[in-house]
Amino acid sequence: MDEYLWDWKNFYLWLQKVREGMPPLIISVAITGGMHGKEANENLPETPEEQAQQTYEAYKEGACIVHVHARNPDAWFLTSSDPEHYRRVNTLIREKCPDIIINNTTGGGPHLTQEQRMASVYAGPELCSLNLGPMALKMKLKERPEPLPSPRPELPLEMCLPIDFNEVATYAKAMKDNGIKPEMELYHSGQYWVVQDLIMQGLIEPPYDIQFVMGMQTGAFPTPPNLFALINELPPQSLFFVIGIGYYQLPMNTISILLGGHVRVGLEDNVYFSKGRKMQSNAEAVARIARIARELNREVATPAQAREMLGISQEPSQY
Repeated sequence: MDEYLWDWKNFYLWLQKVREGMPPLIISVAITGGMHGKEANENLPETPEEQAQQTYEAYKEGACIVHVHARNPDAWFLTSSDPEHYRRVNTLIREKCPDIIINNTTGGGPHLTQEQRMASVYAGPELCSLNLGPMALKMKLKERPEPLPSPRPELPLEMCLPIDFNEVATYAKAMKDNGIKPEMELYHSGQYWVVQDLIMQGLIEPPYDIQFVMGMQTGAFPTPPNLFALINELPPQSLFFVIGIGYYQLPMNTISILLGGHVRVGLEDNVYFSKGRKMQSNAEAVARIARIARELNREVATPAQAREMLGISQEPSQY
């Protein structure tokens, strides 16, 4: 484990890792998300079958974690609150990708209650995302026109998700009770107070899995200095992943590769491959970041290597 975890503040160790070789890069793919759907990019998967197929294609390109938002079949633009919907998606993914790490959301979508967001915990994932605090959102979701299923008009969205210490602890305890490792979603440095609270309560165990979400409203701006500052506050025995929202996916991912961190790509975070050109699939995003990693002398982790780094079972979950 020592070769995977080090004191990120010690630049001598970074120099040593560059000489000797960085650990393999874990690529997580967020295939669909809970905010936008096919109205934003027609290639974004919504049905369980679409999600499983795109996961398989991304897996073949090097993704070893898949982040899942099960959709509501009565309104495909909404995230489901039914554990059976998650179990269906997870089952289809596991059939196609025998050893991929399945990571269900507890962020869900903006319309869900705390209880509804926790539905995914009871569908047998190996990881679950864990948002570490409140966020405010102000945006417009595009019109979802016919012939798309579940059409709707443009949807203005202005809200605050009031997540407090107790709510985060409730999610973390449910994950611990169900043998799930939390993937902590950290939007700005103030949320390290919440990480420390979870550690002191014994609700999370090392290696800590912390994912920096860069570029989300009311989160840290997606700049190199902000990323360096977040890394500087990591607790010992941590792994970090970097998400860049929209335009910032590629540059923030690349910086993480250079620093020895890990990455998340996918259509949840960015529907464009380049300016004016939409992503054709999640696999396209994975293939590009895997190629960049290899050009920068980072091998791409296998699911078995990722499981070892994250400290989770080598036996994939079953449904």
